[in-house]
Amino acid sequence: MKMYRGFKKEDASVQYIYTESSESLCGAAWRFNKYQYLITGRVYEGKVYTGLCNLIEKWDKLTLAQRKGLNHRYHQGCNCKIKACYYLPCFITSKSECLWTDMLSNFGTPGYQSKNYVCIKQKEGYCSWSRGWTPPDKSVINTTDP
Repeated sequence: MKMYRGFKKEDASVQYIYTESSESLCGAAWRFNKYQYLITGRVYEGKVYTGLCNLIEKWDKLTLAQRKGLNHRYHQGCNCKIKACYYLPCFITSKSECLWTDMLSNFGTPGYQSKNYVCIKQKEGYCSWSRGWTPPDKSVINTTDP
């Protein structure tokens, strides 16, 4: 219904989404006539590919912060990279990285950080996590934020 990124306007008509044939091979299955989905993936040679390693979620299961992020905030992080932390210690290696720590406490499932924060470039040039539903307050540093 809507493309957020990855397509030029003239290419935005997708008829097929390619995935593996079974879930055991990381293939994804949907019920399109019943639900709307957010589907992430990659575009290769004009075809859209996705699988279980990508974010695929029923639209009505997304948090308010995620829906607002898609429509208003995530584009501010296009020059940022999210670096996953699987075990401690974890470090960022450049100012364009945000450290994603959900994997430490949620057994590989999206947790509080990914559902409520957005990685965006701050005016100082560094990328950092900001609450997804409100613009970042430039005058206060919140030490409870990831």
